[in-house]
Amino acid sequence: MNRTTLSLIAGTVALAAITGFAALSEPDASGTDTAEAAAVLPVERSGLLCPAPSASDLAETTYTSFTPVTKGAGSGGSAQLQAAPRESKDTVAPEDDERTTEDGKSTDKADTDKADDDKKTAAKPVLTPKAPGTPVTGETSGADGPALVGTAEGGFAPGWTVQQTTQVTAGNGRGLLGVTCTAPDTEFWFPGVSTAADRTDYVHLTNPDDSAAVADIELYGKDGAVATTVGEGLTIPAHSTEPILLSTLTGEKQDDLTVHVNVRSGRVGAAVQALDDKLGGDWLAASTDPAGTLVVPGIPKDATAVRLVVFTPGDTDADLKVRLAASTGLITPAGQETLHVKGGMTTAVDLGDVTRGEAGSLVLTPTDGSAPVVAAVRVVRGKGDRQESAFIPATGQVGARASVAGNGAKDTTLSLTAPTGTAKVKVTASPGTGGGTAASQTYTIKQGTTQDLRLPVPAGLKGTYALTVENLTAGTPVYASRTLTATDGGIPGFTVQTLPDDRGTVAVPEADEDLRVLQK
Repeated sequence: MNRTTLSLIAGTVALAAITGFAALSEPDASGTDTAEAAAVLPVERSGLLCPAPSASDLAETTYTSFTPVTKGAGSGGSAQLQAAPRESKDTVAPEDDERTTEDGKSTDKADTDKADDDKKTAAKPVLTPKAPGTPVTGETSGADGPALVGTAEGGFAPGWTVQQTTQVTAGNGRGLLGVTCTAPDTEFWFPGVSTAADRTDYVHLTNPDDSAAVADIELYGKDGAVATTVGEGLTIPAHSTEPILLSTLTGEKQDDLTVHVNVRSGRVGAAVQALDDKLGGDWLAASTDPAGTLVVPGIPKDATAVRLVVFTPGDTDADLKVRLAASTGLITPAGQETLHVKGGMTTAVDLGDVTRGEAGSLVLTPTDGSAPVVAAVRVVRGKGDRQESAFIPATGQVGARASVAGNGAKDTTLSLTAPTGTAKVKVTASPGTGGGTAASQTYTIKQGTTQDLRLPVPAGLKGTYALTVENLTAGTPVYASRTLTATDGGIPGFTVQTLPDDRGTVAVPEADEDLRVLQK
C-alpha cells in the first residue's frame, strides 16, 4: 500500500472520529450536488482563559461563570476553572534561553519544585458551575489572584462565558477592571496600549496546553514598527501565564501604540492590563480581526473624553469615514469626518465628549477602496482628579447569540447598535447567582442607531445575573456592549465588555460511509 493511500485512510479515520464517515462522493450525472445541508449542532467542548487579575493588595476580584441553555445540547457534562501558575511579573525568556529546554520546561531544580507546588495548588477549581442557565460566582482577593484555565464539556460548553471583575480602591490603576475570559488563539491585535511615563501596561499571555507556546510581541507606533529588545521568541511554559511589562521591551515612550501578538507554536489567551497613574485602569481586550469596516459599540453617554486608536497592518494606507451611531441615527463628528491611517502605523485622534449625553457607537467605513484595520477607543468618565478610564475594542457582531455575566440590578447598561438595518433583538436575563426568576424582552433597534436598553431584571433577584442577546433579524448585523459601574469615593469606576457571537454552535456536514474515495 503506497503512502498516498495511507494518507487517505488516515484522513478518513480522522473525519470519522469527529463527525462519522464523511460522504466524499462525486456529484451525480445531472451536475446537481446531492449533499444535504450541514446540520447546526451545539459544540461539545469549550476552553476559556482568564488573566491574573491584579498586582494590588487592595484588589477584590469576582468571577462569574454562565452557560445559556442551548437547544439540542446534552444534559451531561461539566465546567471548571483552575489556577495557572504565574512565571514572571516583567518579562519572559526568549525561546533559546539556556534556562529552558526545547519544550519550555525549566532546567532549574528550584523552579521545577515551585512548578510542582503550583500544580498541586491548582488542583482545586476556583468555581464549578452546577447547571446551564444559572450563573455561579467565585472570589479571590489581594495580589496573588491567579490566571485561570477553564474547560467546559457537554451541555456546559455551548456559549460558555466567564466574567472577571476586579475592584481596586487605591493606587496605580485604581477603579473597576473587567474582562471577558477568552478562548485560546494564535494572533491578537491591541490598538491603544502605551509606554508613556504615566502608564504601566502588561500583556498577559496564558498557555492552556501540555506543551510550551512560543510567541512574538511586536509594537507599532506613529512612525511604524518600534524596535524591541526581547520581543521575539518568548516562551510560555505549559499550563502557565506570563505578564509582560511592555516598557521593558523598548526604551521608546509613546502614548499610542498597537501590540501584535503572533504565536509561532501552540496557542495562548491574551489581554492587556493598562494602568494609569491618574486615570485608573482597565483591561484592553483584543480588537476583532483586521477588516475594512469596524464597529466600536456602546460608548457611555456621559463620557468626557474619547480617544480613537486605529492601525492598519501591511503597507496599504486606509482612509476611513468616522461616524457616530447615536440614539437618533448616524452623524459625523464635527471636524472628524475622515481619518487617514498610514500603512503599518498607529493613528490616534481625540473625539472629545463625542456622545454629548446620548448613547453612541463608532462606525468606521472605507471612503474609497478598503484596507483592513483594527481599532479601539479609550473612554474617560468624570472630571479633574475624579476620573476613570476604560477601553472598548472594535468587535464582531452578536450573530445568533451572545452572553455576558456579572450584571447587577442597578449598575448595568446594555448598548445595542444596528448600523445597516433595523433589527429585532431578544434579551434574556438569567436567574441570579443567589436566586430569582429569568425574564426576557424583545427590542427594536432602528437602522443607524444605538440604544441603551432598560433591561429586564429577574424577579426576586439575589446576587448577579447574566444577559443573553439573540438577534432575531437574519442578515442584519447587531453589535453590543455592556457597561458596569461602581462609584467609589466619588470616582466613577466603570468597565465595558463587548458581546461578539458566542460560537455555541457549529455546522456539521451530513455523514455517510463512502470508501470509493480510497480507490481513486
